[in-house]
Amino acid sequence: MDVAARTEKLTPEVREFLAEPKKLLIDGQWVDAASGRTFASVDPTTGKDLVEVQFAGEEDVRRAVTAARAAFEDGRWSQLDPRKRAKVLYSIADGIEAGMASIGQLDVLDNGKPFAFATGEVYHAASVFRYFAGLADKIFGETNPTEPGRFIYTLREPVGVCAQVIPWNFPSAMVAWKLGPALAFGNTVVLKPAEETPLEALWIAKLAQEAGLPDGVLNVLTGDGETTGAALVRHPEIDKIAFTGSTEVGRLMLQAASTNMARVTLELGGKSPNVVFPDADFTQAIPQAAFGIFFNSGQMCTAASRLLVQRDAHDEFVEQLTAAAGAWKVGDGLEDGTLVGPLVSKQQFDRVSSYLEIGASEAEVRIGGSPVAGTDGFFVEPTIFTGVQPSMRIAQEEIFGPVLSVLTFDDVDDAIRIANDTTYGLAAAVWTKDLSVAHKVARGIRAGTVWVNTYGVNDAGAPTGGFKNSGFGRELGIHAAEAYTELKTVWMQL
Repeated sequence: MDVAARTEKLTPEVREFLAEPKKLLIDGQWVDAASGRTFASVDPTTGKDLVEVQFAGEEDVRRAVTAARAAFEDGRWSQLDPRKRAKVLYSIADGIEAGMASIGQLDVLDNGKPFAFATGEVYHAASVFRYFAGLADKIFGETNPTEPGRFIYTLREPVGVCAQVIPWNFPSAMVAWKLGPALAFGNTVVLKPAEETPLEALWIAKLAQEAGLPDGVLNVLTGDGETTGAALVRHPEIDKIAFTGSTEVGRLMLQAASTNMARVTLELGGKSPNVVFPDADFTQAIPQAAFGIFFNSGQMCTAASRLLVQRDAHDEFVEQLTAAAGAWKVGDGLEDGTLVGPLVSKQQFDRVSSYLEIGASEAEVRIGGSPVAGTDGFFVEPTIFTGVQPSMRIAQEEIFGPVLSVLTFDDVDDAIRIANDTTYGLAAAVWTKDLSVAHKVARGIRAGTVWVNTYGVNDAGAPTGGFKNSGFGRELGIHAAEAYTELKTVWMQL
């Protein structure tokens, strides 16, 4: 699709947004970076620059954190009636849903995600804001039984100023996952979106302003991790750090948090096992196995990148899965029928391409195995490797692309052993009609989420997080209150 045809598909709101200067949001004002520095947001479908965005530096971080601290301390948000906070969050959700087509198109341009999947992500983002809006006035303290003449109770209070650093793979949903609970419980925020996908956060920040969010409660800084992100998380006035991204960067976040004892939640990488037994319903398991690795071009920390098939079922399952993989059309996310868009950046394209070479040297290429020729974008073919051993690099390292490693196992205990043979523990799935097997595998796999006879579904009320090197803390659900509130105990002598 040529540039003119792509532009013609865009809503007037998206065209207007792209034409506007992209500024930082600090203390309710849209401002340029103090240094005057900008950077390009690249369209991964074309490999061309999309727009110029402000590059926040140390001074911008200082101003944003100062604004967030002032907004927290004066109580304009933290001491607001939680029902009034909820009203603002409901309004944000309404704005997101009303702009679903436009935000979805922005996701295609900024991230490369096919439009049908992008709008699904936007709908999910709205549902997350709605969930936490409803939870804003339902976080309760407790009273403790005690001796006569004494009364003990607990309070849940906001943590304070939150530094939130989000990834590029789900740029709308991750805004909601982070902002929803932080704002619902009275915190103030400095949000740094990924430099690859800064636009969705800027759009939603404008919706938050229109919804009546007070100045300084939400500040948005665009820039890179090395400069903007590092300055943000090491700022001494930060009370809470929330990060979703790679395990390597997560370790750096922990080091930064140690200087001022900031609370930390980390949702990091994964190498998720998708375990298939011979009695599984192949009509469901095969399309879900393809979805689990090819959706979002495999750029998911929960991607089903390790397929474990019991040996007796291996050949039949792989043959059908290979045929299913061939139906995942690669192309421009604005074109009808596209299921696999580009990788998000040249850097990610090079990384995944290197793993295609590694995989070809370690195992058998069943389908795919190459970058897509004849395009300026960052496309690679949906790829399946068979004959993979648990010790191989493609079975151990997170590739973050549409690249599947197929392994075999002999029995239930063998499946659990291989599934756990990784430093990660974010997600897993098991396919079987035998409830005893399903429960045994679900209990045996060390992962924060285990799906049974499905893959990749989520809900705003269901907690999400990892074991081992996949991080700690939980997002979504009522357990998010543990990350964004402090527990205070009050003793009263009567």
